[in-house]
Amino acid sequence: MIGASAFSPSNHQYITINTHSTLHATDGYILDADTQTNTRRKFISSTIGFITSSSILSPRQAAIADDNTAIIGDIIVSATGDTKKLFNEGRALEAQGNILAAQRLYSKVTKIAPNFIYGWSNLGNTLVAQGQLPQAEESYSKAVSLCEENIKQVGEEDSFGKPKCKDLYLILLNRGSVRLNNDMPKEALVDLRKSNAIRGRPDATILQNLARAEEVNALYSQSDRSYTTAISMTANEVNPIWLRSSMVKYQIGDMTSAMDLMKRVDNRFPEAPEVRAAYAVLLHAKGDEDSARKKFLEIPDRQREKYSDATYVDKVIAWPPKMKEGLEYLTKAVGDSDATSASSP
Repeated sequence: MIGASAFSPSNHQYITINTHSTLHATDGYILDADTQTNTRRKFISSTIGFITSSSILSPRQAAIADDNTAIIGDIIVSATGDTKKLFNEGRALEAQGNILAAQRLYSKVTKIAPNFIYGWSNLGNTLVAQGQLPQAEESYSKAVSLCEENIKQVGEEDSFGKPKCKDLYLILLNRGSVRLNNDMPKEALVDLRKSNAIRGRPDATILQNLARAEEVNALYSQSDRSYTTAISMTANEVNPIWLRSSMVKYQIGDMTSAMDLMKRVDNRFPEAPEVRAAYAVLLHAKGDEDSARKKFLEIPDRQREKYSDATYVDKVIAWPPKMKEGLEYLTKAVGDSDATSASSP
């Protein structure tokens, strides 16, 4: 798993599972019932843990024709008959939170109509909700291929009687977000850049995921621009991406902006271990050694031990290099590195 952040109360990554026809699931994550009911685009961290709901865009209604199934070649953009019936039943079950039952119906849909774009994309949603990221990536890939082929056949504009797949940017967003959380950072970056380009205007959800992909690919200046734009669109909603943005700003040398963001994150999430650890690193960087140690020691002992674990720091929270350097200093300064080494087999 790459790019996850252990931000309390749950981990924070950026998977966005969004589709044309069902709630957008995603960064490993089960939202509460009210959020699931009222939003369609969210960050799901199915197996990792943190869920964030930011600038939420309502996807278009599912393209389900009332009369005739529209097929471009063998590609189905909208469905009728048994396909439509099963698909709608799956959507209803998914909305009720019955993910396994919805998955079974979507699987049936892909078997009876293997070229129905949204059968595959919705199947991907249910797979992500269960943490089955490799299988979800395959489902989204099928949907992407079908959507792209449909666009080639129909052209830039809709033709009479030939509906066009208009959700390629959403499906790419979903696949890119899954890839970002499934050790495919370069592939994720390609998808999210395409999604951003196709969208054609600033989209906070795309930009948050794109910024994270740029960050894990060590494109820190680009990541900083993406985070900054995303935050400007949700300026009154302090959330975990502000922490990532602060760390990236520190990485590129903008200490003033990094500290400004960190203070707001700390004000919003004062007891989150990762916030305390990151804030301590910035305090140390400013030369306030005593405050840095004090802040770091606010983390309960068992939770603080994680920050001496290189695998956790590199693979789970995946901090930028300068943050890791400061963290290494702090863990040694308070004796955690020695304690961790002594307890290791």
